[in-house]
Amino acid sequence: MPSNGSGATRRMRRAASPPPPEESDRASAGRRPSLKSLFRTRSRSLEREIAMLGRALDLPTTILIQGDSGTGKDRLARALHDASNRRGRPFVRVEAANLSDDLFESELFGHERGAFTGAVSGKRGLLEVAGDGTVYLDEVSSLSLAGQAKFLRVLQERTFRRLGGVVVHPFRARLVVSSRRDLSELVREKGFRDDFFYRIDVVSVRLPRLSDRPEDILPLARQCLKESARDYGRPARRFSRDAEELLARHPWPGNVRELFHVVQKAALTADGPIVSAADLPSGELGSVESILGAAVERRWTLKELSNAYIEETLRRAGGNRSLAAKRLGVSRKFLWERAKKK
Repeated sequence: MPSNGSGATRRMRRAASPPPPEESDRASAGRRPSLKSLFRTRSRSLEREIAMLGRALDLPTTILIQGDSGTGKDRLARALHDASNRRGRPFVRVEAANLSDDLFESELFGHERGAFTGAVSGKRGLLEVAGDGTVYLDEVSSLSLAGQAKFLRVLQERTFRRLGGVVVHPFRARLVVSSRRDLSELVREKGFRDDFFYRIDVVSVRLPRLSDRPEDILPLARQCLKESARDYGRPARRFSRDAEELLARHPWPGNVRELFHVVQKAALTADGPIVSAADLPSGELGSVESILGAAVERRWTLKELSNAYIEETLRRAGGNRSLAAKRLGVSRKFLWERAKKK
């Protein structure tokens, strides 16, 4: 049975805590932000998806976000809340991976005093805390079949009761759900309830990998650099040309999360306003694996792969053509003539 002092309980209570009153007031005051401004993209296909979500912003329908790890599901869920008419109300994140069957009802529905051993007082559940705001159910594929059945009942009846209680509470929040796994495939494999899937797959979007929308790499990196420099009080303002070339060339297997991680580290280490390629984490970018990965991912020609390898060798040689030529096994004249042709 659950206990009041569980680590999972504390983690999810912190995640569910509503913002301070002054933050809530700021969110609800002033001009309402657009979803497009909160979740920027230059990918035309993704732009169409975001526009479709924008039309459902103020509807009570459930929104399902699918995509690989690090593609921006959490950011989109938060943007959906902040751009909706619920933006001044609580945004409650529920990590499905932390919801064991024993904890499920106590965490989501709450419990009354004496409902189980250790329940010395009543407690509101996360659905009650959310009120008229948004419940973000992260990684729904982690829910057990029993947990899916219980959540399905809430969505069908739009009510719930605390564990050990008799009072029926209305469920008024908008539900946003995410999954890195393909739920339709899980349904076929009998690992996910089909009735629950049909209930949450009302309005859905699939976020592509960052390598599938390379036009977003530099705009996202520039935005992250600006925000990181502001948050950390650092002087970094923009990337040098060679830094941007390196960022654009990397295949980003960790998607947007990996990109932000790299840029945040660069913002901390750069001493001046311009972040150069040397300021980027050398152990994470420009490796043989990353260059080859980008070549395969983007279907480079042999010429493109050769150019990328030469440019990376020159960068690591600090622009010293003699040293780079020695490492490449070519003449210094070859690099000079190549530079003239660019």
